[in-house]
Amino acid sequence: MYKNLAAVIAAACFLSPVFSKPPAPVATPEPLKIGFVYVAPLLDAGWVRQHDEGRRAVEAALGARVKTTYVENVAEGPDAERVIRDLAATGHKLIFTPSFGYMEPTLKVAQEFPELKFESITGYKTAPNVAAANARYYEGRYLAGIAAGRMTRSNLAGYVAGFPIPEVLQGINAFALGMRSVNPKAEVKVVWLNNWFDPTRERDAAMTLFNQNVDVIAFHTGSSAVMVAAQERGKLAVGYHSDMRRIAPDAQIVAVTHQWGNYYTERAQALLDGRWKSGNVWGGVREGMIKVTGFGSKVPKAVQQEVLARQKDIAAGKLHPFHATQAVLNNAGQEVIAKGQTLSDVQILKMNWLVQGVQGQLP
Repeated sequence: MYKNLAAVIAAACFLSPVFSKPPAPVATPEPLKIGFVYVAPLLDAGWVRQHDEGRRAVEAALGARVKTTYVENVAEGPDAERVIRDLAATGHKLIFTPSFGYMEPTLKVAQEFPELKFESITGYKTAPNVAAANARYYEGRYLAGIAAGRMTRSNLAGYVAGFPIPEVLQGINAFALGMRSVNPKAEVKVVWLNNWFDPTRERDAAMTLFNQNVDVIAFHTGSSAVMVAAQERGKLAVGYHSDMRRIAPDAQIVAVTHQWGNYYTERAQALLDGRWKSGNVWGGVREGMIKVTGFGSKVPKAVQQEVLARQKDIAAGKLHPFHATQAVLNNAGQEVIAKGQTLSDVQILKMNWLVQGVQGQLP
């Protein structure tokens, strides 16, 4: 009897969940590896800083589902191609390349890795696995021009510019049009650097402009050197890419900031969901990609309110920087926008002229 009872107990123990084989662990999906390539060093403010803020926003929004890496200070050209290829070869499924000169290297590497996705930021060429995106920086430039037009006393603004590509020309022209919309006497003097990031030359160019009666300055380069120069000289300046009041607390009148977090997060989410598609996005104030903010202490409340009101008008589609209430001429005296007309996106993207009120010629 006891022998049979022992057998029953043994069988029961064998069938008990306590002694059953544990279920196999559920495999945790590998995080989506996302790579970013930066054209300049990652500093406290500037072009690269804003894209890195976007990268951080992706991590904050998607958590363990993603793993991001970045490579900074990568020159356009062969170096960029090498870095992009290295990211592709090391398991990165989505690669963002935010610089105009990265466009061709991105396309070349994308052909070699058709299963991966690439995002050419500020580029315009696409492929089945390459999307393009850019922001309407010119909208912010127009708004900054309004502030500069109200604040200048010499009626002469300076502009330190990288390369004479349409994106930069759009900004210069919109800035000048914004200034002259409130101050018809205002003019803009441009210095070309043919470089995106060279703090020493950026600073020298700003100092040269200040020596030529410029009292407010804007720039389209990658560092904060122009802002530092304005602070040193007691001049006024427009922050670009980032709010630069920490760097130039007395100089900054306003900042044209770029907001990439939402776009980067959406594109990463789309790939995770299996709905990523190539395309070409060009967003501005309305989409939240461009925002004018960071008014300095010297800017009167009335000027701040005026700029913010015009920003709302742009967001609502009531104001377009390249709409001509009167015929718009280039600085050679030729009509470039007929009275009552608004430039199309195609025309804006092919811009190759400087508007009346901008001194100098294209290099």
